[in-house]
Formats: sequence, C-alpha cells, structure tokens
Amino acid sequence: MSIFTFDGQEEMVTPQIVINRDQLISNTRHAIDMAGSAERLWPHVKTHKSGDVISILIGMGITKFKCATIAEAEMTAERGARKVLLAYPAVGPTQKRLISLKEAFPRTEFIALFDDLRQLHRMDRLCKERGIRMEVLVDVDTGFNRTGVPYGRLYDFSKEAAGMGNIDLMGFHCYDGDRHERDYGERHAETERTYSAVREVAERVEAAGIALPYIIMGGTPSFPCYIEHEEVFLSPGTLFLNDYGYSERYLDLDFPPAAAVLTRVVSTPIAGQFTLDLGSKGIATDPEGARGAILGFPDAEPLFQSEEHWVWRMKAGCEGESPEVGDEFFVVPTHICPTVALYQYIVVVSGGRRVAEWEVTARNRRITY
Repeated sequence: MSIFTFDGQEEMVTPQIVINRDQLISNTRHAIDMAGSAERLWPHVKTHKSGDVISILIGMGITKFKCATIAEAEMTAERGARKVLLAYPAVGPTQKRLISLKEAFPRTEFIALFDDLRQLHRMDRLCKERGIRMEVLVDVDTGFNRTGVPYGRLYDFSKEAAGMGNIDLMGFHCYDGDRHERDYGERHAETERTYSAVREVAERVEAAGIALPYIIMGGTPSFPCYIEHEEVFLSPGTLFLNDYGYSERYLDLDFPPAAAVLTRVVSTPIAGQFTLDLGSKGIATDPEGARGAILGFPDAEPLFQSEEHWVWRMKAGCEGESPEVGDEFFVVPTHICPTVALYQYIVVVSGGRRVAEWEVTARNRRITY
C-alpha cells in the first residue's frame, strides 16, 4: 500500500501518471516554511504544466512563476498569477507572442529573459511599434554554459539594456543547473561563490543608478543554499512533485515524491523476468541510468526498455518472488518533468480515493497565442 494507491485503480488504463494531492500540498507548505514566506518563491511550472497545480500554489500564497514556453505562460496567467517570467530566451516569433500575452492579460506582469543584445534591441523596437513597455531580466551564465551573459560582460550588458527606450530592466536571473554536489556543504560552498559574483556585479549596476528589484537564483538542488540571502527570490521547480533522481541524490532535501506512474505487468517471458507496460513513451528516458524505481519492490532491477515495454528481472535469490501478469505497480520516475509531459491528464488521489483529473494544460507548445 502506497500513498498513490486508490480504489478502482484496477480499472485504470496504464501507464498513467498519478499525483497524491496531500503530498503535493505538504511539499509546497514545506518549501514556503523553508523560504520564510510564499512571496520569496518563484517556482518553475515546467515540472507539472498543470493549471490546477498552479491554482493550488496560488491558494497557498505563491503568485510568481517561471515558464519555459508561451503556452505555459498563458496557462499561468489564466490562473491569475501576478508575475510570470518567461525563463527562456525570447527569440524569433516568441517575442511577438509574449507581447500579445501582455496585451491579453493586463493584470499579469510578464517578464522576458535575454542574453543577446541584438534580440533585446529587436524586442525594444517591437514594443515601440505596439506602444508598450517590456519588463526584462538579464539571464546570467553562472558557469553552466547553457545560456546567459558571463560575469565579465554582465555590467556592460545591463547598462545597455537599461538605456533602451521601451525596456524596463528589472534584475538578474541566475540558474545554476550545474549544481549536482551530493554533499550539502560542498553545494553550499559553490552557491556562495555564485552569489558573491552576482552580488558584486549587481552592486556596480545599482551604483550606476539602475535598480534591480528581482534577483532570482537557483533550482531545486541549490534552493536551500540561497535561503540565507534575504533579497534573493528562490526558484525551485521539481521539489513540489519531486522524483526518484533528486530524492536519491540530495538527501538533505526532505520532499517525498508526490507523483508516480501506475503500470502493469504484461508478460513474464522467462523465469525471474517480467515486463511492464511502461516504455519510453510513458516515462522520461533521461538522465542515464535507472529511469525510475518500483515502489515497495526493491528486489527487481531493470534490464532494457523500448517504446511500450520495460523489462525487469528479479535479483539473484529472489527469482521466486517474481510478479504475475496483471500485477500493478507504482514507479517513481527518475526525472518527473518530462514524464508528466507525456500524459494528457493527471489522476489525482487523496486518502486512497481518486478525487480529480487534472489536465496537463501546457504539454503542447501552443494554446491560443
């Protein structure tokens, strides 16, 4: 019996993503308590892509959100978010789509992210044509080398951005996606170096007369490391649902998984071996290694996976405990974010009952705009 078990699950078509609503709420409350207030949290919605999850978080006082796509931004604004950061470079048609969102949802403050001055000048021109202003954060490369402006160019970039006619520079976005240290002390030491480097540039920019009200830092692994810096907004994403990967790697983060995938044994081809209906189309295939863990069944290990099948075998000495065809299991994914996006809706459980279905609203990249 797990927190995901519910009456009638034997009639559920599998595989199917399931969220325990009580655990989601508990994880959210824990994050708020750690942050000191809901106002400091600026969580990413890419993990769940669900308007219903956003409504729960707003009901608990969280009003600022990060998004990866325009669809996620539209979904978040529709649920009444006060501030929505498109935490992805606003390039090409994304700029016009974001302007259209800003016009359609005047009660929501939309913020764009840039690390390229040519693209920022383009946004400035588009805003002038539409007669609006756009709030902007500078994306800072903290060493991850995925996107962002390096520290050495950050001051000059910020000065030029602040001088544009239709752009309001609001601060820095600093995602340290390379923070993978298992030991909290080592992770904290690295985040302190990041904080100091960002703070040094921010003070130079502010001394030049440019206010930076928003300094957003971190992801789930570094979330607890930045809490001590009270001016920083905190932007975890995964921890609200959490997954097997983060639960195993970061033992200092006490956020039990709130999501799992219901799956069934569809074959037992040879003794001591069984196949789940949970292929790569039902669970994320990144990162390398185990793609998930079967809850309450530690004596099995994965062999290989294809599109619709996942083959497992019993560990040595446990062959006689192999499951039967039709047996049901819950698997906690190693990476929950891309797993949720594989499903049209989420089955929501509470107290052993199925209480709702939540649409994965933004699994497609376009809703209206």
